[in-house]
Amino acid sequence: MQTRSFGRDPHQVSLLGFGAQRIVDEHDCTEEEAIAIIRRAVEAGVNYFDTAPSYSDGQSETRVGLGLKGLRDKVWIATKTGGRTRDLALKDLEGSLKRLQTDYVNEWRMHNIMQPHDLESIFAKGGALEAMIEAKEQGLIRKISISGHTDPRLLAQAIRRYPFDSALVALSALDHFIYSFAHDFVPQAVEQGVAVIGMKVMGLGKLAPWTEQALRYTWSLPVTTSILGVSKMDELEADLAAAERFVPMNDIERVELFQEIMPLVRPDVLRWKAREWMAGEWYQLPELKW
Repeated sequence: MQTRSFGRDPHQVSLLGFGAQRIVDEHDCTEEEAIAIIRRAVEAGVNYFDTAPSYSDGQSETRVGLGLKGLRDKVWIATKTGGRTRDLALKDLEGSLKRLQTDYVNEWRMHNIMQPHDLESIFAKGGALEAMIEAKEQGLIRKISISGHTDPRLLAQAIRRYPFDSALVALSALDHFIYSFAHDFVPQAVEQGVAVIGMKVMGLGKLAPWTEQALRYTWSLPVTTSILGVSKMDELEADLAAAERFVPMNDIERVELFQEIMPLVRPDVLRWKAREWMAGEWYQLPELKW
């Protein structure tokens, strides 16, 4: 398994990251299957696991904790908070640590910064950033992170205001065409030593006919890792095989992929860039004060 350094930190994480949102009953994955999938991933060299308390009301975190039992020193665990205030964020973290069966997480991130008020809230007095700094000082977390699916300008502003260790952002080949994190965030992040984690790589499954090309597109960007969600062992094995075969995508291959997938650049496909999740209308970029 190829590894890459984590931004400013030389620690190596696997190119293939494990997205744990789907190892839950909601996606027809039993607890037994989830544990087996997680342990197979670690055996194959995957050491980066991403989850959140909001994924199936904590079931994802619980299963990550069960699957990684006895393997804690071999892996990097990232979880999130949707709380925008210090108190709400710390409450999330307390629950996450219990479900994950660990006394610390490697990375804690503020989830889905979508609107300017989200950004202002986390930086305000009593905001979530205070919780993150406090938790780091107490040894409950190692790295402070932020995530965004929709508006790259907000995350670019965030890393100008505070030296975040990492950012989880939408970096599928489809995202290339509208509100592009690859264009409008990644170069600044790389310059500042912020570890970039890619998500939405398969476009909620819409890029399945181009699986290999979709993975190669994202992995060819200057990302630390990209998280892929799985709910079945055969899905994990396919991802592992793709990671083993990975070679960077060249410009001609990229253009050929773009020509094929352009008809999918619609708000009902890129739901994370829609006005609302199920809306058929694009998110409208708000005016910013900065």
